[in-house]
Amino acid sequence: MADSKSKQITTLTFIGMTCALVASVRNIPDVAATGWTMLFYMLVAVLFYAFPISLISGEFAGMFPQNGGPELWVSNSLGRKWGFVVSWLLWVQMFPGMVMVASALAPLFGNIIDNVPLGLNSKFTLVVILVVYWIVTLLNLKFDMAKIGGKIGVWLGLYIPLAMMLLLGIITWIKVGILPHGTLGSFSWEKLIPDAKTASSFVYFAPIMFIFTGIEMSSVYITRLKNPVKTYIRGIFAALIFLFLVNTLNALVVANVVPKGQMELNNIAQSISIYCQILGLPHIIVNIFSLLVFVGVAVQLSAWASGPAKTVTASARKGAYPPKFNFWKTNQFDVSKSVILTQSTIISIFSLFYLLIPGVNQAFLMLVNSTTVIYCIVYVIMGIAILKLRQAHPEYKRPFRIGKKGSNSNLGAWIVVLILFAAIVFSVGLTMKAGTLINLIAVTVISLVLFFAPLGIEKIRKPSWEQEVTDKLNKE
Repeated sequence: MADSKSKQITTLTFIGMTCALVASVRNIPDVAATGWTMLFYMLVAVLFYAFPISLISGEFAGMFPQNGGPELWVSNSLGRKWGFVVSWLLWVQMFPGMVMVASALAPLFGNIIDNVPLGLNSKFTLVVILVVYWIVTLLNLKFDMAKIGGKIGVWLGLYIPLAMMLLLGIITWIKVGILPHGTLGSFSWEKLIPDAKTASSFVYFAPIMFIFTGIEMSSVYITRLKNPVKTYIRGIFAALIFLFLVNTLNALVVANVVPKGQMELNNIAQSISIYCQILGLPHIIVNIFSLLVFVGVAVQLSAWASGPAKTVTASARKGAYPPKFNFWKTNQFDVSKSVILTQSTIISIFSLFYLLIPGVNQAFLMLVNSTTVIYCIVYVIMGIAILKLRQAHPEYKRPFRIGKKGSNSNLGAWIVVLILFAAIVFSVGLTMKAGTLINLIAVTVISLVLFFAPLGIEKIRKPSWEQEVTDKLNKE
């Protein structure tokens, strides 16, 4: 009993953990680019996307508190094949996702050396991504980067820049008020809802949804909450309100100072530079900010590189991949050299977007859209899985249950899942419609190839693979 109590976490701690999982400075320019309509997009993302995902994940995590996350949940509902598909998708989403994150490093470096045009050059962006990510790869093979870089990366890449951006932004707003030439512009009630005049902002709808991807992982703490049902709902809602406020307030002050049509989506330091000019602060603040965030993002990349790789290794040891790939074999840090090198090679290929697609903003949006669509496929599978489990196993103990407590009705679960599906179709559909034809084709092809690939692997899977891997592990 004492051990159980010692593992319990408070509501405040749970809120903090949830925010740390999904909070980011990288998405603020995406939100800011939509102007006053950001309030509409953010509300839709919170209420009809993030909240339903959290509810579905909460019920799953209560039933299956073991390690495994979405892969375990889906496997227990839809079977091994779909569990593997989810595991695969959560790995491959990092291919375009990591390139998107790493693309922020080039403009940061440009700001560090006071050469902003260089940082916004597509070829230079490609070089920075390749150099930094391969350094990250080599470090992960020699050191336990997840352990070394976790806390440092969060502070330098998240907490400090968020606080600096918000503080300087608010002071600037107080000094100059609403700037008429800014992306935000003068306020009017009709600007809050997208219409024919602001239809171009739909291109940012899916990227704004992307802010909340990964929030399902906070549900793993549900069994450590004192009162899972009440505390989880309150904690998630409080975390979502906090994330809404932090992202929206930061985006509002950024949109106020960045001139209309000049938002640089992967340049986190753009607004800091403008704040310093308006407030008459020394330019070295921009250099220091850029250096801190550069180090923070690079360290975060190091920590993230090994996480999904371990999921692939776990699947390989269950016989999901051909043994000759050596995905099952790990070093002293429990990292598979084969998986790390494979993902780094594929990420390098994805980074060629910055060479092939004209314009850094266009390439950035294509990458974030691809990552979002892949994640949305996972959430659709999870939605189907929760409904299947309700029908097949109503007797399972559910510490947290969607719907009225003590009721046997599945209506609440159906409503939540349908709301999530509608939000996904609505946001992705409008984003694709507002974007370019190249964006639509690229995102569709990437998503379809990465979705059907695990089904192909599953089809050729041999029962002997698992035994062969087991034999090799025993010889290690």
